[in-house]
Amino acid sequence: MENNTEPKRVAVVMAGGYGARLWPRSTEKMSKQFIHLLGEGTMIQNTINRVSKIFDMEDIYIVTIKKMVNHIKKQLPDLPEENIIVEPFIRNTAPCLALSAVILSRKYGPDTVMAVFPSDHIIFNKGEFYQAVNIACDAAGQTNGIVTIGIQPTRPEKSFGYIQFKRNKREDLGELYSQGVRYSTTFAEKPDTATAKRFIDSGDFLWNSGIFVWTFQTFWDSMDKHWPEDTAIFKILHDHVGKDSFNANVEQTYKQVTSLSIDYALLEKADNVFVVQSFFRWSDMGNWDELYRLSMKDARNNVIEGDVIPVNSHNCLVSAKGKLIGLVGVKDLIVIDTDDAMLICKRGQSDDVLEVVDFLRRKKISSLL
Repeated sequence: MENNTEPKRVAVVMAGGYGARLWPRSTEKMSKQFIHLLGEGTMIQNTINRVSKIFDMEDIYIVTIKKMVNHIKKQLPDLPEENIIVEPFIRNTAPCLALSAVILSRKYGPDTVMAVFPSDHIIFNKGEFYQAVNIACDAAGQTNGIVTIGIQPTRPEKSFGYIQFKRNKREDLGELYSQGVRYSTTFAEKPDTATAKRFIDSGDFLWNSGIFVWTFQTFWDSMDKHWPEDTAIFKILHDHVGKDSFNANVEQTYKQVTSLSIDYALLEKADNVFVVQSFFRWSDMGNWDELYRLSMKDARNNVIEGDVIPVNSHNCLVSAKGKLIGLVGVKDLIVIDTDDAMLICKRGQSDDVLEVVDFLRRKKISSLL
């Protein structure tokens, strides 16, 4: 008798990054996923709220580093404490997901679908988001492939990664094709403006949302093939899950493995990658320029937060905290005030805030990081 039962689904939310481009609001003590930037809650609260509409809370896991665990417990009291996966230190997304898969593979079967979400995205049109995730989960189970969600681009954005897809219809996709599933051919890192425009004009590039879906079996098969040496190190951990020896072995593993993104370790090498063409409004909220773009403006195109007096000033993002900021005769500025530091930046250059953070790290000024 045929078994039509849908495979089990679990969600893994990655929440270990620092969001340095949003300094000085986002710091190592309180990184961007735990602060309020847009909407009602913090970004991680909004992420879990979205994901919990399509996954049971008991099947939602957050992977993070030790110093962020208390923030998660405080902001997400309904999340079971055992659903927090702790990395010994940041080692990029490939180790992060390998560790998650090691732990969860002991609880869930190899056909279980694992959906991976960043914790720091802004998503509108939630109904379309839910539909895209459900299609991606179905596709991962039916194709035994790696499935991504791509967003139809609306502008030549240089701050996002891109995915190229095959336009030709493939009979082997069946009903999935009519649901927007395509074979992907190329992953492109953040391009310059001219290249981004060529991507848009070609009509076969999507923004890379950073949402990935696969079964545990597909994940391990693909990692064995494309990242074999590091994957072998992680597989040693299988025998330690649930034992007193686990944490010590995780730390030892993290000291040995390569710090690499899942894009480089797996997606750019695999030939069984699919993309769900999606149309919901999305942002990875990577810098202050993106917050300005998404925020409501006043009559002079300013975004004002806090105690600010703008006089003859245009196109600025100003966030005041604890003191009055007077803005006179300026345009295209980003001004972010906090208790410890202030950022003044020209709009369009907020990616370069990383250079300030790098300077603080070189000088070991940890109190401001």
